[in-house]
Amino acid sequence: MIDIYTDGACSGNPGPGGWGAVVVIDGQRTILKGGIDDSTNNRMEMVAVIEGLKSLPSKSDVTVHTDSTYITNTMTKGWRRKANVDLWKEIDSLVDQLSVTWKWIKGHAGNELNELADSTAFSESQSMLKKINLNSKAASKKGAGNENLSHVDSTGEANMVDVGPKSKTFRTAQAEGWVRMKPATLKLIKENSIGKGDVLTVAKVAGIMAAKKTSDLIPLCHPLPVDKISIEMSIDETSSAVHVLTEASTYNNTGIEMEALMAVSISCLTIYDMCKSAERTITIEGIRLLKKMGGRHNYTA
Repeated sequence: MIDIYTDGACSGNPGPGGWGAVVVIDGQRTILKGGIDDSTNNRMEMVAVIEGLKSLPSKSDVTVHTDSTYITNTMTKGWRRKANVDLWKEIDSLVDQLSVTWKWIKGHAGNELNELADSTAFSESQSMLKKINLNSKAASKKGAGNENLSHVDSTGEANMVDVGPKSKTFRTAQAEGWVRMKPATLKLIKENSIGKGDVLTVAKVAGIMAAKKTSDLIPLCHPLPVDKISIEMSIDETSSAVHVLTEASTYNNTGIEMEALMAVSISCLTIYDMCKSAERTITIEGIRLLKKMGGRHNYTA
């Protein structure tokens, strides 16, 4: 069984548009996305469905999940096709090659994959809008010199970015770091023989606690509810290191990558603190953001 979660968005209607489709096959997600410089909400919803279905082999059994009644009611209740006839023909052609079930879901109701499709579509529409604005003379003059420094105002002073107008979406971030040490020290951790106690468990708890305090420590970081913090630690004997991997998520109007990075940083520092009596030459390396999803600018390392 295959599931596709689709959504479309427009900055204006008509206006610059974006679409997103999350294809789930045997639990593995693939995100498809794109944008058009002049479109409508309905057309973007339809393009998301088309591109999702196009990605599947013929005769696949698939359920399309969408918060668009325009699509579900047209396909299941026979709504009249007064517009977008070209796209309806393309959908019909794809449906003839597949076994498709149409399922309407309520938008912005906490469904993770629907929120992911929505945020992807919105991000693509904003990217198209930005490209258009960059081509206009007025947009090129506005904010000259500070375009890439969102925490600096027009006078060059630091400021806290106003995220109030942003849409709340499901947002996730992943980060990693490495704590490198001598094999003998790594062996002590593995055998739970460090004098201060269970190193990895304490470091994990420290990382979770730190993530929840991020806005108290980073001056211009927004406080936000942390829905989930997961921390995985693995002993890599080949590299003589502990690998720390964190993932944070929230449903909010700003990103959560700082919380993921804070969790990694404090987890690594806690490992150092608990092991420094055994070795002073331990190093912390490679702390970095691996992925952020759900905002206007998604990123994968």
